[in-house]
Amino acid sequence: MEKLVKLISKCIPVRQKNVDTDQIMPARFLISVSKTGYGENLFRDWRYDESGNENPDSLFNKEEYKNREIIVAGDNFGCGSSREHAVWGLVQYGIRVVISSMFADIFKKNSLKNGLLLVQVTPDELQRIFSIIEADPDAEITVDLANQNVVMPDGSEIEFEIDPFRKQTIMEGQDDTAFIMANEDKIVEYESRFNK
Repeated sequence: MEKLVKLISKCIPVRQKNVDTDQIMPARFLISVSKTGYGENLFRDWRYDESGNENPDSLFNKEEYKNREIIVAGDNFGCGSSREHAVWGLVQYGIRVVISSMFADIFKKNSLKNGLLLVQVTPDELQRIFSIIEADPDAEITVDLANQNVVMPDGSEIEFEIDPFRKQTIMEGQDDTAFIMANEDKIVEYESRFNK
């Protein structure tokens, strides 16, 4: 996992509510046994028609929206079935942060375990962010995980909550396995007390 402490980026506005994991990563792309190759199929049915032609109306195909690391999403982003592949696709596409007013619980757990920061704001704050980035698509937002806030272009701040353990692992770029391995000496010391 890549470390994330502070991120400054332009945003991709996805106003749709109830975007489910099948829209994020369609089921037909879940056949791989590795964690690679999912970014190219992110929002596949939004980005391409049935013949494989690019949809020119999809923000994800517009040149000006490429290489952006923050999605600002409508309410209930990531609902539907548990699909870690959806998170892998977002991360492999280059998305580091999703801001919304609500996330599905299982999607939230999968995201935080894989280094995708989810920032939950109030519905009013979300509409304010949408208004700013739609009025000026080149507006940059700062997501400061260390201080747990989103800094808007005018300097105003929106605070957000995050589980302290997940905050630590994302800032250090550690998945659960890396966290355990980093504490191997403590585990060995603890186990040695019972193996005498």
